[in-house]
Amino acid sequence: MAQRILSLAAEEGPERLQEALQSLAEGELGDMVTRQALKGRETAALLRGIFKGSPCSQRSGVLRRLQVYKHCVPLVESGDLHLGKVSEIIGLLMLEARQLPGHALAELASLFVDVIKGGSLTNGKSLELFSTVLTALASSKENLAYGKGELNGEEFKKQLINTLCSSKWDPRCVIHLANMFRDIPLSGEELQFVVEKVLRMFSKLDLQEIPPLVYQLLLLSAKGSKKTVLEGIISFFNQLDKRQKEEQRVPESVDLEVATMPLDQLRHVEGTVILHIVSVINLDQDLGEELIRHLKTEQQKDPGRALCPFSVALLLSVAVKHRLQEQIFDFLKTSITRSCKDLQFLQASKFLQDLFPQQYDITAVILEVVKNSAFGWDHVTQGLVDLGFSLMESYEPKKLFGGKAADTSYGLSKMPAQQACRLGASILLETFKVHEPIRSDILEQVLNRVLTKAASPVSHFIDLLSNIVVSAPLVLQTSSSKVTETFDNLSFLPIDTVQGLLRAVQPLLKVSMSVRDSLILVLQKAIFSRQLDARKAAVAGFLLLLRNFKVLGSLSSSQCSQAIGATQVQADVHACYNSAANEAFCLEILGSLRRCLSQQADVRLMLYEGFYDVLRRNSQLASSIMETLLSQIKQYYLPQPDLLPPLKLEGCIMAQGDQIFLQEPLAHLLCCIQHCLAWYKSTVRLCRGAEDDEEEEGVGFEQNFEEMLESVTRRMIKSELEDFELDKSADFSLSSGVGVKNNIYAIQVMGICEVLIEYNFNIGNFSKNKFEDVLGLFTCYNKLSEILREKAGKNKSALSSKTARSFLSMGFVSTLLTALFRDNAQSHEESLAVLRSSTEFLRYAVSVALQKVQQLEETGQTDGPDGQNPEKMFQNLCKITQVLLWRYTSIPTVVEESGKKKGKSISLLCLEGLLRIFNTVQQLYSAKIPQFLQALDITDGDAEEADINVTEKAAFQIRQFQRSLVNQLSSAEDDFNAKETQSLITVLSTLSKLLDPGSQQFLQFLTWTVKVCKENALEDISCCKGLLSLLFSVHVLYKSPVGLLRELAQDIHACLGDIDQDIEVEGRCHFAVVNAKTAAPTVCLLVLGQVDKVLEEVDWLIKKLTSLGSDTSEDPSQASNQSQALEKGVILQLGTLLTVYHELVQTALPAGSCVDTLLRSLSKTYAILTSLIKHYIQACRSSSNTIPGRLEKLVKLSGSHLTPQCYSFITYVQNIHSESLSFVEERKKKKKEDEAAAVSTVMAKVLRETKPIPNLIFAIEQYEKFLIHLSKKSKVNLMQYMKLSTSRDFRINASVLDSALQERNSEDAENEPHNDQSSMAEQTDENQEPKRKRQRKK
Repeated sequence: MAQRILSLAAEEGPERLQEALQSLAEGELGDMVTRQALKGRETAALLRGIFKGSPCSQRSGVLRRLQVYKHCVPLVESGDLHLGKVSEIIGLLMLEARQLPGHALAELASLFVDVIKGGSLTNGKSLELFSTVLTALASSKENLAYGKGELNGEEFKKQLINTLCSSKWDPRCVIHLANMFRDIPLSGEELQFVVEKVLRMFSKLDLQEIPPLVYQLLLLSAKGSKKTVLEGIISFFNQLDKRQKEEQRVPESVDLEVATMPLDQLRHVEGTVILHIVSVINLDQDLGEELIRHLKTEQQKDPGRALCPFSVALLLSVAVKHRLQEQIFDFLKTSITRSCKDLQFLQASKFLQDLFPQQYDITAVILEVVKNSAFGWDHVTQGLVDLGFSLMESYEPKKLFGGKAADTSYGLSKMPAQQACRLGASILLETFKVHEPIRSDILEQVLNRVLTKAASPVSHFIDLLSNIVVSAPLVLQTSSSKVTETFDNLSFLPIDTVQGLLRAVQPLLKVSMSVRDSLILVLQKAIFSRQLDARKAAVAGFLLLLRNFKVLGSLSSSQCSQAIGATQVQADVHACYNSAANEAFCLEILGSLRRCLSQQADVRLMLYEGFYDVLRRNSQLASSIMETLLSQIKQYYLPQPDLLPPLKLEGCIMAQGDQIFLQEPLAHLLCCIQHCLAWYKSTVRLCRGAEDDEEEEGVGFEQNFEEMLESVTRRMIKSELEDFELDKSADFSLSSGVGVKNNIYAIQVMGICEVLIEYNFNIGNFSKNKFEDVLGLFTCYNKLSEILREKAGKNKSALSSKTARSFLSMGFVSTLLTALFRDNAQSHEESLAVLRSSTEFLRYAVSVALQKVQQLEETGQTDGPDGQNPEKMFQNLCKITQVLLWRYTSIPTVVEESGKKKGKSISLLCLEGLLRIFNTVQQLYSAKIPQFLQALDITDGDAEEADINVTEKAAFQIRQFQRSLVNQLSSAEDDFNAKETQSLITVLSTLSKLLDPGSQQFLQFLTWTVKVCKENALEDISCCKGLLSLLFSVHVLYKSPVGLLRELAQDIHACLGDIDQDIEVEGRCHFAVVNAKTAAPTVCLLVLGQVDKVLEEVDWLIKKLTSLGSDTSEDPSQASNQSQALEKGVILQLGTLLTVYHELVQTALPAGSCVDTLLRSLSKTYAILTSLIKHYIQACRSSSNTIPGRLEKLVKLSGSHLTPQCYSFITYVQNIHSESLSFVEERKKKKKEDEAAAVSTVMAKVLRETKPIPNLIFAIEQYEKFLIHLSKKSKVNLMQYMKLSTSRDFRINASVLDSALQERNSEDAENEPHNDQSSMAEQTDENQEPKRKRQRKK
């Protein structure tokens, strides 16, 4: 039959063909097509024949065509046919479909919908036909039956799509359907419907099928709904990431549905999806713009949903396209700083923490992206690197006036900008660890920045370089050429940068001979440079080499752990060099360094400070170094035993024209000798065997040094100040050459005395004679010190008043203090009594400890041995703290007879030291706070580290200082020491930061602080300020301080009286600390400062509220619950604040800062009330919500308790100022021109202080304006609570006007011309204000 139809179709006339087709029974036609298709023979020709014999003009022809279509769709989807044959059939059917009448198209389309609903689509090929059918249907003009009514083609298509998207889809055909919709013309509404359906199908698909579906969806988004598509994709992967995290946290999940996908599979799918999105954005730039726009909007509402690991990775991949890079990086940087600020804001307030229990941290999200990028996300890495550098450069440490960097690497990063810079470094470091191909690029960029940014601080880049090298030392070998290129520029870099850079790349010097050799060449050139900095850089480099290239046979450096990463290369790399080569290399360097001993003092100083570390790490160089030092000191040492003084000081200075310079830092040289000798005696001699020749050589210089130091000690004690040409009559001014010379001599002599004090104490072994020598040396030191202090007091010059830095080492200071105050050994008692008898010496020991701690706090290290070793510094700090704490708590200040002597008492010095130490430990050793507190608690010495409860230990220390403070406050007025009280309050404030705000101890401390403020009428301004600041800082971590502020405001009102003198204020007193002396300005300004902080919190909450109000996508009930909690919080805070202002605006505050601050604060409050009202106006617009009763109460309160009082307060302020102006007028009449300047100053002051008044009135009126708007919107009359004001800043006061007119009539105008002018000026001044306000309003 098929053959017959084919032959009939070849004829020209269709009549016979039509007859043949009509003769076929219903099923036969289908069977024939199936057989022909399966045989693979001329199927298309057969179909063409059938269509030729079935014209659309005849009803039977249309039915036959429909029959073919209905039969071909299942046939094509059956999977029995070859794909080529399928495409051929579909192509033909698509061509013919456009000729079908509308009702046939409608029937065919309904058939397709049923097939899709039934889930019988397999390869989706027939969907190409469906798209053609729907397109043809949309253009059909005839009315089609649908249900009981009729629809046109377009409407019918819309209904079909609606039905299709509402029905269940087989997951296998989702991709085909998404592809199909691309070919159908869709209206915006239909497209949205389709996109939402496809997005809902994501969760039902296998993970591997998501990327192709996403691609289809992105192509579909070219028609519109870009935002929906992007939002759906991002939220889907965000949910998957969250679920994955949950699985990792709870590995054996009971719910089997949750355990969905392996991590690597998820990451690879995410990577592919990101690539698809980026490739589509390359073709469609609008999609990229939409992505940024969407995330910006979303971030305002919920940053956690907008910037999740997936969306950040997507943004960074898109950022590689330069057109969008700037926008994306600006957005990310703003988001990072905002997130850091919000976190900081939340951590500082318990009130906000309760409202926002979950805190979003963007830094963790970005670092997670770095971790995820290890799964082959190469397209993200470039964006990560660029972002890292962009953050480090945008938020780099700023240079302060004077050249020191504001942010130092050893401190804790507290500010958002510092945290952003730290995040940039973390991104780069983690990316470096994860991605090998990009390592050399990161390294090169870091080195480039170290070189090119030499003028600005580069410590953050050097720290990053150091961390990079630690993580992969051998990677530097491949980039060694870049490193050697950097070395060529060493002599042009600042010395700090050079030292940091060399420390960072030092492991490379051990594994690469070529790099080491090029560095030596550079350093040898630099030694002869004209630039002082270049020579210092050379010395720093050579010392580093000496420290790190051990001559074999040197002692292990386990006892010395200089913090410069010498252990970064663990292998014994020295095996590749023979011992002779290393020794020759080190001796050659020493030879170069000896030349430096004839250069400037700065260069010599570096050498003397560096030799000790070299010795300790490279003990085989001991004899060479000791010989060098011996020959150097011999130039200044006078060996004759009776000559005084024992050292040639004149050889240490050099004159250049009129100026005199220090040439040889003799005290530093002696200090270096003393430390090297002590180390040599304690270490080398113990470990050396029977190597007689070396021992003899060693004994030679050792004996020489000992004899020399013994002789210098003896003769220094005998020497008078006149022997050094220094006495009380000497000139110490820095303006003359003689004065400069005397200053240099004095500092050298004092330094030599200190070095000898340390030397004699250490070798003395508690012998009485040696301790007498120590005291003799101290007497010499003290005489000079007092002369310098006296002269400095007279000169009052900033330079001369600076105390010289002590030469005692930190280790010795801790040993000395322990011996002086805590050594109870019977055998030591007699000798220590010698030192203990001198109060001056005890005070000196404590003040040096104070100086050392201060240096550690400011620079992160101290002078002397182990000064750069954080571990040793921490141990010394613990020892010093134990002693100072014991001394302060066991001997109170009152007991000491400090009145007889000048200077601070020892107890007060101890307290200052403790304050600095507590600060330093929190800043530098935050990770070691448990060990620090453990060291102070002598009773509990054996506790395990894990058992240390920081809060308990800190509370124990706090109790000791609480006792001291209570004793101070309860002492008689004569014994009260304001300085000590202030220090105690600051110590308590510092220690309170260690308490956990949720602990019982914290609550006890808060209760105690409130009690102290309530019961003690402190009249000292600074102590009162400290105590209230402590109260606020603690209270805010427990709950909102508004109630506390109200009580304080009531006390201020009671103390200062009312603005209406006839009213007597009720004499209630909550806090004794508020009294006549402290109420204004101290307490008033503190209260207003705290009120401002609360206002900032409220303002922040209102912004959050507004963004929550515009967020529609989340669970509405959850969003509304959170909104209600926020609204309640905001209104309660503002309500209580209004009562605080109610008290303050009725208080007779003195003119000046209090009035000015209060007026500005009131303006801010009205502005925040206005923004709250605007929020409710917006809420009424978007929904038919009525306004809550709480808001009505707040408006009522503002109308009754604040606005009228504000106007009264404005009148009061103007009265104060008019009084001061009239007083000035009186003086003006009496005095001559010399008073003109004083008069104009007062006028200017009055103008300045009345400036906030128009701003306040404007703020009140804006508030009332928006209240009227809200009243209209909410149908609630809120203005019934507001009394319209009659009192304005430009009002005419009738009584004042009458008296002024009477006065003018009685006066003779000619006699007093200037008075007339001044009153006119005053009038115009009064009239100027509203004019200025009108301009502002425009």
